[in-house]
Amino acid sequence: MKKIFKTDGSISDIYKAHLGDKVSRPLFEIKVPAGFPSPATDYTEKELDLNEHLIAHPKHTYFMKVDGYSMIGAGIYPGDLAVIDRAIEPCSNRIVIALVDGEFMLKRLIIDKGEYWLVPENDEFKPTKITEDADFIIWGVVTYVIHQV
Repeated sequence: MKKIFKTDGSISDIYKAHLGDKVSRPLFEIKVPAGFPSPATDYTEKELDLNEHLIAHPKHTYFMKVDGYSMIGAGIYPGDLAVIDRAIEPCSNRIVIALVDGEFMLKRLIIDKGEYWLVPENDEFKPTKITEDADFIIWGVVTYVIHQV
């Protein structure tokens, strides 16, 4: 079931992580050269479960679909899937999902001299200063972003 929520336009959907059957894919233990190719490379194939790499705290992990351009400077684009871990302690300079006055925002958290800011990574958008009278919580920390190349 999809949740109904307000957003600043940076998020379109929220999903709970579902860790049913193990999903493994082949992993080749070779390094892919970005320069000159190696003529002879030995490799070993084994299985890779993406859950082991993307989800540290399954009960506290959510996925959110990105819908907005405010974080493109951080490599986060509309249509991307953000992996959110609610068990990680938020700190300055982390990208977070914040709830400000009932509205979700995907921004970089900056804590400076006791002041809290939610900062976009696109000059077309302005930072949001969190005032004392704002209803503000950090909902989770972004750990990975998945997007199509």
